Amino acid sequence: MKLLKLVPDNTNIKFLKLRVPFFVLSIVLIVGSWVAVAVNGLAFGVDFAGGQEVRMTFTQSKAAPVPSLREKIAGLGYGEPVVQEFGAPNQVSIRVKLPDGAEEAPETAKAIGEKVIAAVKADYADARVDGNDTVSGKVASEFRDQAILALALAMAAVSVYIWVRFEWQFGVGAMFALVHDVSITVGLFALTQMEFSLQIVAAILAIIGYSLNDTIVVYDRIRENLKKYRKMPMGELLDLSVNETLARTVMTSLTLFIALIPLLIFGPPSLFGMVAAITVGLFVGTYSSIYMAGPLLIWMGVTTNSFVPAETALDKQEKLAKGQG
Repeated sequence: MKLLKLVPDNTNIKFLKLRVPFFVLSIVLIVGSWVAVAVNGLAFGVDFAGGQEVRMTFTQSKAAPVPSLREKIAGLGYGEPVVQEFGAPNQVSIRVKLPDGAEEAPETAKAIGEKVIAAVKADYADARVDGNDTVSGKVASEFRDQAILALALAMAAVSVYIWVRFEWQFGVGAMFALVHDVSITVGLFALTQMEFSLQIVAAILAIIGYSLNDTIVVYDRIRENLKKYRKMPMGELLDLSVNETLARTVMTSLTLFIALIPLLIFGPPSLFGMVAAITVGLFVGTYSSIYMAGPLLIWMGVTTNSFVPAETALDKQEKLAKGQG
């Protein structure tokens, strides 16, 4: 029985032939993404914008009914709530957005918390209130800044790793590919105004990991081929390397895509933004590994002789002694 091959062994697609128009397209998308962020801004969730937090304990239950609570509170009209376990399994933290100006009016903010409490107690008589507090927008903004710093440090760290693992040109190529992937994902949220929360930060970190993994596989094959094919033009060598890793790339992307589609269609609304971000990142991460990370090596002057050790005087003497000079 012959195994099914999604990519034939003799595949020879000329990816690098269109590197210039695709690179221009990527630059346009990156710039457009950040213009969208500057013009529209991001619709920050409660994690990053502040809001009202209610803490409750379900005294007669072993675990809090988080999914049903999320659905119940979402119907109150305060946007998508953040409902998560807080301490023990039967304790929850419920956070909802506050209307403009409510943070400066303690009575209004507390009244919103009371509405949340009433909605929960209407269905769960054993719910005990442990707190009803306003989360300051200043504290939330500091949290947001820390999340952005974490993303930047993650990107810098993986670029340094590739620099050490390969050469500095590879590190620059990987960093540009990651900036490309993150920019387009953030631009999507600025354009659609989907809620940008901690879940989306987690999705972007997953995108960075996926894109980096794909880029390293391609770079590793490029490095192997640089040692094997000294006289091959750099463009052809890059095409060869991408084609040799194409089967692995297609299989990885396809299996992940199959898992994401049901979540996009049938998953809960609270997960839609995160799944959408990972789905977009899946495509742009694969694209950047082929059309960003590889071509940048050519534009940075990498050739098939770039990493060949220079011949020293001792090497020349040994060659002469062996009659090879």
